[in-house]
Amino acid sequence: MPETREILGFEEIEHTADWAYRVWGSNLEELFIRAAQGLYYLAGAKLGEGESIEREIEVRGIDAESLLVATLNELLHLHDQENLAVETLNILLFEPTRMEAKLSLKPVQEWIKDIKAATYHNIAIKPTEEGLEVTLVLDV
Repeated sequence: MPETREILGFEEIEHTADWAYRVWGSNLEELFIRAAQGLYYLAGAKLGEGESIEREIEVRGIDAESLLVATLNELLHLHDQENLAVETLNILLFEPTRMEAKLSLKPVQEWIKDIKAATYHNIAIKPTEEGLEVTLVLDV
């Protein structure tokens, strides 16, 4: 039976002051989706009941790393400003510096760990034998 870490596509790792986690995926799209899932998992987010709210977002960056940070910060902004979290994230368009996605959002019932922002600290998307990997640091 595969380990939980293999199923999830991310794992929390130790970091001195902030919070860090490692994410992997077979391609950039999968890496971004798993990074979002990891963000919500580490925050202890639990979605509320009720109908989903559909919304499309467009996020830009100067490279894949900045696009990833901007995407995670957009998701944190949705929580901070509207108390919403992503139930499903469908990528409509993916380019190295631009992403368009359709989000299915739900109100947040519980959010255990306050996360201020995703950071650029030592961020580098690296190729691996299985695809890609990145370590993300969250400001808490």
